[in-house]
Amino acid sequence: MRLPQSWLTEVLRAGAPDWSASTDDIDAGFVRVGFEIEDVEPFPEITGPLVVGRVAAIEELTEFKKPIRFCQVEVGEDAPRDIVCGARNFAVGDLVVVALPGTVLPGPFEIATRKTYGKTSDGMICSVSELGVGGDHSGILVLAPGTAEPGADAREALGLDDTAIDVNVTPDRGYAFSMRGLGRELASAFAVPYVDPGLRGEPLAATVDSAPWPVSIDADSAATRYTARVITGVDPMAPTPWWMVKRLMVAGIRPISAIVDVTNYVMIELGQPLHAFDADKVTGTITVRSARAGEILVTLDGVTRTLDPEDVVIADESGPIALAGVMGGASTEVSDETANVLLESANFDQVRVFRTGKRHKLSSEAQKRFERLVDPELTPVASDRAASLIVALTGGRVAGDLADARAETAPVAAIEIAADQPDATAGVVYPDGTTAARLREVGCIVDDSGEMLSVTPPSWRPDLRQRADLVEEVLRLEGLEDIPAVVPRAPGGRGLTAVQRRRRAIGVTLAADGFVEVLPYPFMPAGVFDTWGLADDDPRRSTVSVLNPLESDRPELNTTLLPGLLEMTSRNIARGRRDLALYAVGQVVLGGDQGPVVDALDVTERPTQEELDALDASLPRQPLHAAAVVTGLRDPAGPWGPGRAADAYDVFEAARAIGAASGVEVTLVADDTAPWHPGRCARLEVDGVTVGHAGELHPAVLERAGLPARLCAVEIDVDALPLTENLPSPTVSPFPAVLQDVNVVVADTVAAQDVQDALVEGAGELLESISLFDVFAGEQVGAGNKSLTFALTFRASDRTLTEDDASAAKLAAVERAAGAVGARLR
Repeated sequence: MRLPQSWLTEVLRAGAPDWSASTDDIDAGFVRVGFEIEDVEPFPEITGPLVVGRVAAIEELTEFKKPIRFCQVEVGEDAPRDIVCGARNFAVGDLVVVALPGTVLPGPFEIATRKTYGKTSDGMICSVSELGVGGDHSGILVLAPGTAEPGADAREALGLDDTAIDVNVTPDRGYAFSMRGLGRELASAFAVPYVDPGLRGEPLAATVDSAPWPVSIDADSAATRYTARVITGVDPMAPTPWWMVKRLMVAGIRPISAIVDVTNYVMIELGQPLHAFDADKVTGTITVRSARAGEILVTLDGVTRTLDPEDVVIADESGPIALAGVMGGASTEVSDETANVLLESANFDQVRVFRTGKRHKLSSEAQKRFERLVDPELTPVASDRAASLIVALTGGRVAGDLADARAETAPVAAIEIAADQPDATAGVVYPDGTTAARLREVGCIVDDSGEMLSVTPPSWRPDLRQRADLVEEVLRLEGLEDIPAVVPRAPGGRGLTAVQRRRRAIGVTLAADGFVEVLPYPFMPAGVFDTWGLADDDPRRSTVSVLNPLESDRPELNTTLLPGLLEMTSRNIARGRRDLALYAVGQVVLGGDQGPVVDALDVTERPTQEELDALDASLPRQPLHAAAVVTGLRDPAGPWGPGRAADAYDVFEAARAIGAASGVEVTLVADDTAPWHPGRCARLEVDGVTVGHAGELHPAVLERAGLPARLCAVEIDVDALPLTENLPSPTVSPFPAVLQDVNVVVADTVAAQDVQDALVEGAGELLESISLFDVFAGEQVGAGNKSLTFALTFRASDRTLTEDDASAAKLAAVERAAGAVGARLR
């Protein structure tokens, strides 16, 4: 909101007559109470003899293509000045602003004596735009009679030594969209008494005995208040005084006529939008109601609008005459012939006003204020103020009392707050009585007779609805910049929790193995489980839907990380990246494990512990999962060879790596689970408990999803892994190891993991490590068989092993494998 500094000074001097502050101080004061300053713009400097003049004579020059006037203007000298002017909105006897030769106007534009249109022009009669005050260049600035004597310094008479201050008003502080609201904030910033112009004194007395104009409010309009009063015998051509014109133009509002200018001025001064109808064009009772389908209204901008039933209109017996809170109608507009004015001051529903403006692509200063809520108690005050100004400027008289229709509204509830709650919130000890004093500054009624303060917010502060709002007000006015910023000190002996360390270790391990972390979309793609061919009773189909999804076709939360990873894989492949190794660690939401639904909690007070427990119990289980996918080349091609394509063994090792990072050993067991390939799928177990699956995805699934063949994936429920608080430190033996290989033949239906487990069990404590490095099938081992070659490492912690010791342990391992899986040495 843009206002002149002189007006702010005038408002604060109502409570502190000697108050004054520089522009920089006012800027800092607004910032101190939480308002941002968009711009501080001094009025343009004018040097030289700029004076007030009176038009003494006008000669019309008709021999030119456009009308030209040759004027004689009295400027306080012995003889009038001859000035040529093209404007026609002034007459003999009017006071005008004259720039004499030597004056430099904004631009810069220097005035000099010159010959034009066959006459010598000894100066220039100025418009508002030429003075740099506003953008109105439609005519000459005509001053009200008595503004100043001819020859007086126009800069002083017009208050041109001023500064425009533009304050950014946030949507939640609609009360500050007025001089009344900003003046209160500035008074708090400078700790001076504030005189509120919005508090009603004695109602405006009528000077003409007449019945109030009948008004009514329909309940479906959601309007809360509507007032109307009649002012008779107005002079529609009466000039608007310069002080009002200046303030309107600085605020960005073009002066129109005295009647319209008063309604705009009071709106800026108090924050209450008003509208003036030509009373002789209004018939019967004025009703605030919803528009009827198909009704037509021509608004002040000349556009014919078809109304919607959700629009709220002001209507008389002839139909709609205005869009409530947005724009008046052309049929009842005040004009140069208006003799009687019907002045409207009302309070409308903010949502209905907002939607009407959007629907009709209209925006007005009134709409901006109604959207932010207007003080309902301000309605009659603004009507009194505007009527008084119209009477003073146009010579009219108030006819009858104020007509006031009001809908019933719930009273504002008092809020209980401890006097030291702002102190506890900010960690600052304020002087006693600070909370009560600051809340009274913003207009609250504070009862401090009990242990707790009982605070009733004012009608113009609908944003104060709970205790936290009051705390914020106190801290804001005390100065947020004065609250110390103290970095909390971490207590000694603590760090990441075991769960956090495990999650970080998994990420570091996968990244070290060449995987790239991604963040999958948390919502499930439509139809993904049908693409996978999951059974109807598969637990992964038990999803949780959100009421307000970001995308309408993705309302369900993920029960697995794979859909998001596969989407990212597809997106990367479409962009030319075909060799991929991606991983993600995140939560999934399992819909089958949620408890009973809890009703919405009351947000005005803290929930009880029982309510919190019930709320937690109603939530579905949200375990942490880790997943990874690989496709394309796992080892890149180069001079060393063609590279190696990714296969199921890569994700098997990724599963083991996740287990190792978590401090557990993952066992792989052959399995058949969608969407994995039945022959290349492993069930991941820890201590006999299934924690996930890994392997190559089914070719049919990949084809339906548009993904490349031989794509492999692993997913593990990390929360299902046993949590190892203290990982055992490794024991390093100082003695050398003995390396031996063992080659066994088993049936091709026997899993290599089963063979390895049997060898480990049989080898005993001397076996340090075992790894499978070759698999062979052919005539040499017989049909239906396969040969598995393992590398065994033996080491003792207390002595140097001999070959005989290692061979004995190896034979024991083969003997155990023979009994367990039918293995024989090759």
